[in-house]
Amino acid sequence: MFGKGNQRVALDETDWLGLMLAVRDGRDRAAFAALFRHFAPRLKSYLMKSGASAPKAEDCVQDVMATVWDKAAQFDPERAAVSTWVYTIARNRMIDMLRRERRPEPEAMPWDEDSEPDQADVYAAAEDSRLLSAALADLPEKQRSLIQRAFYGDLSHSEIALETGLPLGTIKSRIRLALDRLRAKMTES
Repeated sequence: MFGKGNQRVALDETDWLGLMLAVRDGRDRAAFAALFRHFAPRLKSYLMKSGASAPKAEDCVQDVMATVWDKAAQFDPERAAVSTWVYTIARNRMIDMLRRERRPEPEAMPWDEDSEPDQADVYAAAEDSRLLSAALADLPEKQRSLIQRAFYGDLSHSEIALETGLPLGTIKSRIRLALDRLRAKMTES
């Protein structure tokens, strides 16, 4: 059942597209609750079968369903079924979670509040930042946009593909080319 305000409409339990469109187009909380009730336990099971512990799977499911709500406007029934879209988000979150677990913790750096950074280091960092900004500005728009999404937006290649509608291979190729161009620009300076 879903609808606006106090109006409720009975739905066939399998009308996930109708529910998703109600969330996408009307921010319908009851429709989202129905999607949550259906997908949350299935996602948890899927994530646990993929190797996540129960608590991590639960956290990931919460994150996935929050993303479904937040990014509902990006859902396109022409490109994917509701279940495909939701499970793709879950798969990407699982990959991100595994990457974070494998990433070593940075070493604790001693911090002395009384010491000031070396001015030469501050100048060098500012100059590197200026050169990088200029190199980014010189990239073709298609490459610059993907670099910004990947590094500033902290999106995975799969998330960028989902967001832009571009094939995953195209995303990877453009990012690789852009990084090569940036590397060349930074080394020539």
